[in-house]
Amino acid sequence: MRVAVKAAAIGLGLLAGLPATAQEAVPCDWPARADNIVEPWEENTRTFANGDVRLALLDTVEPAGAPFYILVMSPPYDELGLRQCRTVGLNGMGFGGADFGSLEAEYVPAEGLVFTMAVKVYDGADFQPRTLRFTLNQATGAIGAQLLP
Repeated sequence: MRVAVKAAAIGLGLLAGLPATAQEAVPCDWPARADNIVEPWEENTRTFANGDVRLALLDTVEPAGAPFYILVMSPPYDELGLRQCRTVGLNGMGFGGADFGSLEAEYVPAEGLVFTMAVKVYDGADFQPRTLRFTLNQATGAIGAQLLP
């Protein structure tokens, strides 16, 4: 058990040194399970663009240092009329913390919907506060993400 915890801590420490460009939006997989939506749901989900875009805070519990993801359901729609489903995380994992109450959104014509929220990132020794900024182009479905100091 100690070996696994130590290995996880070392791995997270190594990930902390990676460039800030490692934020990613990937197709929904196991983190996007409904039982990972942080309760109460009404405080940890929001809709935008007349209900076409939904964001939700996910907590997968493990890995303990990075269990939080942002669920993004948005256009474009597929042939069945379903929205795309993506999760925004960091380096193949989630964030060490996320304040969904700090979520802000604006529309920037050159970028699309722009979201910002406070997150925490494990740096190998402690959890550091950062701002997650991600964009959503509803026409193409492209999502870009970056961490700000």
